[in-house]
Amino acid sequence: MLRPQDTRTRERKSLNGLWSFRTDPASAGRTERWFADRLRDSVEMAVPASYNDLLADESVTRYSGDVWYQRTVRVPRGWDGQRIVLHFESATHRATVWVGETEVVSHEGGYTPFEADVTGLVRPGDEVRISACVDNRLSFRTIPPGVVEDTATGPKQRYWHDFFNYAGLHRTVWLSATPTTYVDDVTVVTGLDGATGTVGYTVAAVGADGLTVHTELTDAEGRPAGSADGAEGTIVVEDVHPWAPGDGYLYDLEIQLVDSSGAVVDSYHQPVGVRTVEVRGTEFLINGEPFAFTGFGMHEDHAGIGKGHNDALLVQDFGLLRWIGANSLRTSHYPYSEEVLDHADRHGIVVIDETAAVGLNMGLGGGIFGSQGYETYSADTINDATREVHAQAIRELVARDKNHPSVVLWSIANEPESDTEGAEKYFEPLFRVVKEADPTRPAGFVNVMLAPHGKCRVSQFADVLMLNRYYGWYVHTGDLEAAELAWDAELAAWSGEGKPIIVTEYGADTVPGMHSIGSEPWTEEYQVAYLDMNHRVFDRHDAVVGEHVWNFADFATTAGIMRVGGNKKGAFTRDRRPKNAAFALRRRWRSDS
Repeated sequence: MLRPQDTRTRERKSLNGLWSFRTDPASAGRTERWFADRLRDSVEMAVPASYNDLLADESVTRYSGDVWYQRTVRVPRGWDGQRIVLHFESATHRATVWVGETEVVSHEGGYTPFEADVTGLVRPGDEVRISACVDNRLSFRTIPPGVVEDTATGPKQRYWHDFFNYAGLHRTVWLSATPTTYVDDVTVVTGLDGATGTVGYTVAAVGADGLTVHTELTDAEGRPAGSADGAEGTIVVEDVHPWAPGDGYLYDLEIQLVDSSGAVVDSYHQPVGVRTVEVRGTEFLINGEPFAFTGFGMHEDHAGIGKGHNDALLVQDFGLLRWIGANSLRTSHYPYSEEVLDHADRHGIVVIDETAAVGLNMGLGGGIFGSQGYETYSADTINDATREVHAQAIRELVARDKNHPSVVLWSIANEPESDTEGAEKYFEPLFRVVKEADPTRPAGFVNVMLAPHGKCRVSQFADVLMLNRYYGWYVHTGDLEAAELAWDAELAAWSGEGKPIIVTEYGADTVPGMHSIGSEPWTEEYQVAYLDMNHRVFDRHDAVVGEHVWNFADFATTAGIMRVGGNKKGAFTRDRRPKNAAFALRRRWRSDS
C-alpha cells in the first residue's frame, strides 16, 4: 500500500473538513443500516481531529463505543477509466467503511492506514456517500489493550495507558486515482562507502505484464543522480550527499512503469535519504559515526483537537525541538502521523518509531504503581490471539515507515511486563516478526522499572536497551541523593550487557509557576534539579547513548488523583510555554547556549 500522491499519472482529493457525526451507544447503526441514507440526528465534526473535546459534551468526551462519520464527495470527472481508491490514514481504534450501501473495508488498529478499491462503486462526475463506523473500545485482543467492565452504573471502559484514549478520524482521508496498472509498493535500502552512496530498491506492481520498471534518481536541486531498470536494482550515487542528523538531505526516486513505446503508464515518487544505521558494541552508529540521542518522548496531543493532526502545530513543535537542541524523538506510544515523519526526514530529526503496544502490564497502572487485578499473560488476558494482533501492528508499522531515513530504531512495546516466563514466550516471536519485516534496522522495546537488570527476560532479544526510569520521582521521591546512588548502580549493571542504552523516559511532574527555595517535588526548581541528577548519572556511563526526557509537553490523561489536569512532566506546558526545565535542557543540548 502506497500513500496517495499527485504525480504525472496520479491524483488525490482530500476529504478533510466537516463530516456528519453521531454517537451510537447501543451499536444499532449497523443493523439499522445508517450507512444506507443520510446520517440523521447528526452534528458536524471536524476531520482530522479527535471528537472527544469538540462538542462541550461530557458524554462525548468520555464516550466508549461506536461513532459514525459520514460525508458526500463528488468524484472528479477526469478520473474516468482510472482505479479509484478510498484511503484512511488512521481510524482509532478500528473502523468499518461503506461506500453507498456497500461495505468496502474493515481495519483493526488505530494508527496505521487502510484503503479500499472503490472503482466499481463510483462514477466520475457523480456524488457518492461515504460512511465510517469507528469504535474506540479496547479489549485484551487489541493493541493497546483494555477491558470493558460491568459496573453498577453500566459498562465502563478501563485501559492502562497513561494518556487519554482520544478517538476518531485523526488524520487525512483521501480519495485518489491511479492507473489500472500501477506501482503497488516500493522498498528502499541505502548504503554508504566513503563518498559513494547506493540506493537499492524493490518495486511491486499490479497488472504490469509487458511493462518495464524504470527508476530515475534526482538530487535536491533536481539534477540527475542515477537511474536503473528492473523491478529490483541498485543505483550508485557518486559524491553522495548523505542524510544525517541535522541535515535532512533528500533525493527523489521516481518509479515508472513504462510500455514498449517508452510511454510512462504509472509514476510514483519516493523521497530517499542515503544513510546507514548500525549497532556496534555499546555504540549506535549513523553513517558510521557514533550518535547520541537528545530529545523527548512525545505525544500527539493538543487542546481541542486531541490527537488530530495539524500542520501548524507540527511546525510549532519542531521549531521548539530545534530551539531546545533536540536531535531526536520517540513516537510514544503509537505510530505518529506520516506528516510528522515526512517533516523529520526533511529536517534531519532522528526517530524511534513505536507501535501502540502500551499497557501490557497488569502490575503497572498508567504510570502509577499498583496492581490492576488481572494477570498479564494468560488464556483469558493477553494471549496468543493478542500476539497475532500485535504482530500485525508491527508489520503495518514497518510497511508504512520503512522508507523514512529519519526512522533508525523500531520499538515494539512500551513498558510491558518483561520479568516473567509468559513475557519471554510472548515477545520472542515478535522480535522475529520485526526482524523479518525489516532486517536493516535495530529493534528493541522499552523496559519498565519493575523489571530491573537481572530480572528482565525480554531485553535479551533487543539490539538496543531502552530504559524508562524515575529515580527521584516515583521512587526516592524528593531524595535526589539516594536516587542518584540507586540509579547509578542500576545503570552500571545494564552497561555490562554490552549494548547501547537509551534512557527513553525520565521526568518529574511540575506545575508551571510553582516555586520553592529548596527542591520540593512539583516545583520548577525540583524538575531542574531532578534532570541535573539524571544527567550526572548518564555522563558516568559510556554505554548511555541517548536521553529522552518524559515528556516534551504536558498532555491529557484519564482523570485521577495523581493526574490533576493531565500529566505535567513536560518541559513545555500543553500550550507550549517553556518551563525552567526547557532552558536547562537547552543549555545542555546546545553548544551555542
